[in-house]
Amino acid sequence: MRHLWAEQALTSVGWQKNVLVTIGDDGLITDVEAGSKALGEKLGILLPSPTNLHSHAFQRAMAGMTETRGEDPRDSFWTWRKLMYSFLDHLTPDDIEAIAAFMQMEMLEAGYSAVCEFHYLHHQPGGASYDDIGELSNRVIAAANETGIGLTLLPVLYEHGGCDGRTLGPGQIRFGNSPDRFQKLFEAADKALKILPGDTRLGVAPHSLRAVSQEGMIFATKLAPNAPLHLHIAEQTAEIEEIKAAWGKRPMEWLLENHNVDSRWCLIHCTHMEPHETKGLAKSGAVAGLCPITESSLGDGIFDGVRYLEAGGKFGVGSDSNIRITLSEELRTLEYSQRLRDRSRAVLATREKSTGRVLMDGVVQGGVQAGQRNAGAIEVGRIADLFALNSNAVDLMGKEGDAVLDSYIFTGDDKMITDVWSAGRHLVKDGKHTKHDTIVSRYKKTMMSLKDRV
Repeated sequence: MRHLWAEQALTSVGWQKNVLVTIGDDGLITDVEAGSKALGEKLGILLPSPTNLHSHAFQRAMAGMTETRGEDPRDSFWTWRKLMYSFLDHLTPDDIEAIAAFMQMEMLEAGYSAVCEFHYLHHQPGGASYDDIGELSNRVIAAANETGIGLTLLPVLYEHGGCDGRTLGPGQIRFGNSPDRFQKLFEAADKALKILPGDTRLGVAPHSLRAVSQEGMIFATKLAPNAPLHLHIAEQTAEIEEIKAAWGKRPMEWLLENHNVDSRWCLIHCTHMEPHETKGLAKSGAVAGLCPITESSLGDGIFDGVRYLEAGGKFGVGSDSNIRITLSEELRTLEYSQRLRDRSRAVLATREKSTGRVLMDGVVQGGVQAGQRNAGAIEVGRIADLFALNSNAVDLMGKEGDAVLDSYIFTGDDKMITDVWSAGRHLVKDGKHTKHDTIVSRYKKTMMSLKDRV
């Protein structure tokens, strides 16, 4: 048994003071007692930690490389994508493991306890499988074994280059699988995941309606009927027009009409939806997977958060391209995007909850649902996915209750985070991952090697 004692904690019954949390050897919370004497590890502010629900690990190494203007007079998501395809052709399995470990370490230090890895880089340059078809999945798994992060691995089915069924081009060819080959890859990943702790999950991710056929969608939904199911849905207007022209409906419309979208689904980048689609998604019980920093970086657009939350919709956040991994900034960017669009303030707040509380409650619950983790609350029987803030940080001193969250999200940053636990594994102490120096050193060597190759 391990004991954590916090001056304040946001428990399943609300904010409480002098809270003693007991964690069993299995990583589950066995007791929560408010008004307790200090015992064990003494903390300032203890919070349930969210899952980062959308990540492409290898893109972390591209950060800062795509901020110049090319020959195209109007840079966009599509010109960025060409650069991404060119970059990934240089990545080796060793590169991918080092990048994934560094990224996972950053996530933990940013307050995330777990990640849903939307893993679509499967094959060698040119598209041939490695001798072990799951080689690159194995590298993501090896990284998680080193960092200790909770992992929901989502192997991605990617069949073709567009709704017209065109063949995969350069770069994309490393993603491609037929359903038969994908099933072998999925089974290999399932076997490889056995080295990780019991809180690990395996899901399925048909990449998008643009990259997967209607038959492929049926295959993907049936492959693991109770597993997490993640899908890119409405990120770009050009994507929506392509799907509408080919399938007769906007992507969200088509999906809601043709599949049983329910709580196991997480729809990524719900950026461009009509009001009826927004309400339909909310009613389904699925999670809207939002990536505010990446969506800002790529100029995607602004999610209709007000309408969605008023309809009872569930949401979480992911760092997607991983150009900047920071939980507080994802939440701040989400709220500020709503303010800029509506020229208003405290847009997502309610009469009962402050903006910070609405955001934190939302991403914690949405993230654990998307990753199928029994976490999301400081409560007996839940996985101990937790993070702690420094109550002596300048902007947190004297703050209580929801004001803590408002100050952390809108004034603070990751420097406020002291400790992070994933399923009871104490991985971040005094703001640093326990293997920080080793992981950073390997990542630096990888980046210097890439510099000479790219």
